Amino acid sequence: MRHRHQLILLTLASCVRAKCEARGLRRLRREGGAGLVEYALVFIPFMTMLFGICGFGLALYDYHFVSHAAREATRWAAVNGRTCASDSTCTAPATAADIQNYVAQITPSGINPNNLTVTASWPSTDGICATFSNAPGCAVQVQVSYSYTFILPLIGINPLQLSSTSEMIIAH
Repeated sequence: MRHRHQLILLTLASCVRAKCEARGLRRLRREGGAGLVEYALVFIPFMTMLFGICGFGLALYDYHFVSHAAREATRWAAVNGRTCASDSTCTAPATAADIQNYVAQITPSGINPNNLTVTASWPSTDGICATFSNAPGCAVQVQVSYSYTFILPLIGINPLQLSSTSEMIIAH
């Protein structure tokens, strides 16, 4: 007898479950395209945000290079001053063209060298620096600029102008 009651309960449970499942399927059939519309509404802003993060991450990478290149080129120019040939550490004093070539050598992949501008100057204050611009004790200043364009122009931003300036006293 007990077995019969369990069988009846199982049959009732499966019948109730079947009716609930049937009701749920009917409800899902009425909402057939709602999931696709919701997905499209969420997908577009999500991809925009994702590409925006990637684009600004690349811009940050490029700015880091510009800053690093300005510091390294200034250090190189400060070490390769007017009297560096007497040390036998260099063959000739650094010129603006030499500094541009040095920055071109340290440019990593991912940076377009055509968008890179290097400006070297020896600001003269007085005394020997006014006469010999590349003399020890005088300053050398290097400015590196880079025009960064976003890979996917989702927003109408003109190319970002990234620039960094570094100044150092010439040692040799």
